[in-house]
Amino acid sequence: MTLSKPAGIFDRDVEWAELARFATDARPGATLGVVTGRRRQGKTLLLYELAQATGGFYFGATEATPAESLRRLGEAIGRYTEAPGPVRLADWSEAVDALLALGRARPVTVVVDEFPYLARASRDLPSTIQHALTPGRPQRTDSRTRLLLCGSALSFMGGLLAGSAPLRGRAGLELPVAPLDYRAAAAFWGIGDPLLAARLFAIVGGTPAYRREYVQDDAPGGPDDFDDWVVRAVLNPARPLFREARYLLAEDPDLRDAALYHSVLAAVAEGNGTRGGIAGYIGRKATDLQHPLTVLEDAGLLARDPDPLRSGRSRYRITEPLITFYQAVMRPAWTALEQRRGADVWRRSQRRYASAVLGPGFEETVRQWALRFAAPETFGGIVAEASAATLTDPASRTSHELDLVALGEPPLGDGPRPLLAIGEVKWGRTLGRPDLERLERARVLLTARPGWDAGSARLLLASGEGFTDELRQLAARRPDVLLLDPERLYSGD
Repeated sequence: MTLSKPAGIFDRDVEWAELARFATDARPGATLGVVTGRRRQGKTLLLYELAQATGGFYFGATEATPAESLRRLGEAIGRYTEAPGPVRLADWSEAVDALLALGRARPVTVVVDEFPYLARASRDLPSTIQHALTPGRPQRTDSRTRLLLCGSALSFMGGLLAGSAPLRGRAGLELPVAPLDYRAAAAFWGIGDPLLAARLFAIVGGTPAYRREYVQDDAPGGPDDFDDWVVRAVLNPARPLFREARYLLAEDPDLRDAALYHSVLAAVAEGNGTRGGIAGYIGRKATDLQHPLTVLEDAGLLARDPDPLRSGRSRYRITEPLITFYQAVMRPAWTALEQRRGADVWRRSQRRYASAVLGPGFEETVRQWALRFAAPETFGGIVAEASAATLTDPASRTSHELDLVALGEPPLGDGPRPLLAIGEVKWGRTLGRPDLERLERARVLLTARPGWDAGSARLLLASGEGFTDELRQLAARRPDVLLLDPERLYSGD
């Protein structure tokens, strides 16, 4: 059975295909799937449409007592089965068996959305589901229920199938629903100008809901409308995007010390990506940051990128562009914004937006291009990892900040790992020959280092402002020099 993706779902071809495969599996025996992702990514739409397309059952949980949740679930099952009245469920064991019974005659998609609400109120619910799915148990073997548990609390959902968790080994599907990538986001917003697309993505990222409900389909009409759009759609207290960054922290139950977590995120937004830099910014000891950093990572708001050139070193970055924008631009001017002085704040914030939001966002987008969109021949191999790095020059006792280090796949034996490219990425500066010479010096240093095969590494220069004529002429003669402008970033390989 083939399920066509509904017309109302943008992109998400891979996610829909995986869900459809899971839901239409005709083999006997109930199966379990887990769907995760931050809020506003379209998980509910995907699962609701899947249930509709397969004639399945959808239940959206709410924050409630176990008794109320069981009553609501029983009412929903009664309506779905066209029973004379609600199905009375004494406990969660009966409830799970009732869900398995829905699939006795045929494969039936059963969606339990916002599962963490139920599990936090009834701590033994995952164990109850584990028992219900015990191999050989008649309620499982006689059912073809395709049970999908969905949740936005990433820290909770991440632990649902980990380690010694009750459901470990029970799930046949573990599907993350991530934000749209920068190219898909541009298409979703209807933005064809790559410079405008980059400026927009640096603020709202790839969260689908920010395009529809949160701005009521108000997109920038063009480059000349961008500043006005930021004021009316993001810095406007009457629009949902205005407080969204605050709500993203408040909605996760594991983020209890909001002030500390906001301070950590502010430190990272200001360019303090190391643990020591974060500690110095917020006035704490580095050893005191293990817990908040771990919680923010588990919640999907921070990512830790190891430095491939310095063993044991890493940098943190914020994964949600709107949070970066809030911490760098909105939070320092919150009182003025609440007083509806958004236009003044935006005029004063152009430098901060460029340096703390747009610049780092552009660097990460270039790294994503190298990983996802660049052709293998562009770098002379498949890019397996792409990150920023710091290279030390022993002779001059200086260090080089490399915005891109693209690594190939690890060798099968003990040979050196291919280093495919190093790069300089600048949004607001025209790049020229001195930038190329700096990369050439870095390549010489890397070639001399053991463990790396860097002799043929490409030298990539990416800029939102462009390149000097001299650099363009050099690049035209040298296959090892790559120039990446916004046009190629959004449509080329």
